[in-house]
Amino acid sequence: MTTLSFCSDNMTLRRFWMLVDEMARMSLKADASRFYLGYLWWVLEPLLYVAVFYVVFEVLLGTRRADFLVFLMCGKLTFIWFSKSVVHASRSIVASKGLIGKIDLPKALFPMAVVQEGLYKQAAVFALLFGFLLLNGYAIGVHWLWLLPVLLVNYFMVVAGSLIAAFLVCLVFDFTIAISMGMIFLLFTSGVFWDARALATPEMTDWVLTLNPLAFVIDAYRQVLMVGVAPDLWHLAAVAAVTCLVIALMLYLLRKNSQFLALRAITS
Repeated sequence: MTTLSFCSDNMTLRRFWMLVDEMARMSLKADASRFYLGYLWWVLEPLLYVAVFYVVFEVLLGTRRADFLVFLMCGKLTFIWFSKSVVHASRSIVASKGLIGKIDLPKALFPMAVVQEGLYKQAAVFALLFGFLLLNGYAIGVHWLWLLPVLLVNYFMVVAGSLIAAFLVCLVFDFTIAISMGMIFLLFTSGVFWDARALATPEMTDWVLTLNPLAFVIDAYRQVLMVGVAPDLWHLAAVAAVTCLVIALMLYLLRKNSQFLALRAITS
C-alpha cells in the first residue's frame, strides 16, 4: 500500500482516510448527544437560517420573485456548507493541541476531519433541498447529472478553504477574526439572496462569477436545479484546477511545517 507522502512518512492513504472518517463520526455523535433534538439539528439549523433570510427579503422587503424560497435555499444551503466548514476547520489544529503535544500526527488530519463532518451534514441538507424541489414541481431529469461535477468542485473549494484557514490560524490566532469577517463579506457578495444574472450589465455578471468562485458555484446549482441547463463547463474546470492546486500546495505546507505548526498550536 502506498504511503501518504504529504501527511506522514508512516501513514498510508487508507489509514489517513479511516482516521478522518472516524474522527468525523465521533464528533457528530458527541455533537448530537449535547442537544435534545440530536441529529435533527443537521437540517433544522440550515432551515432556520433560510427562514430568517426569507422573512427579511421576501416578507419585509418584498423581492417579488415567485420562486424566491427555492432560489434562496439553493444559495443559502450551499453557502452554509462552505462557511461553516471553513470556520470550524480554522481552529481544528489549535483545538487539538493536547493530542498534537503527545502524538506526531499529520496536521491535515484535523481540518479534513471537520470537512468530512460537514460532508455528512450536507448530505442530509441536500436531500432535504432535493425533496423540496420535487414538492415544488421541479422534476428530476438527465440535467441533474450536472450536479455531480458541481458538487465535486464545491467539495474541492471546501477542502481548499479549510486547509488554508487551519494553516493561517495555527500561525496567527488573530486570523480567526479575519476569517469570520471574510465569511460575512462572502455572504453579501456571493449571490446568496440576489441573482448574479440580474445585475446591471452582462459584463458585471461575468466579473462577479469570475472573481468569486463561490458565487459561480451557487449560480451553477441554480442553473441545474431551477433552469435545467448545464453550468459553464470551462469555468467549472478552471475552478476545479485552481482549487486542486491550492489543496496540493496547502497539503505540502502542512507537511513541510508539521513540527513548527505543532509548536505554534501548543503555545497558542
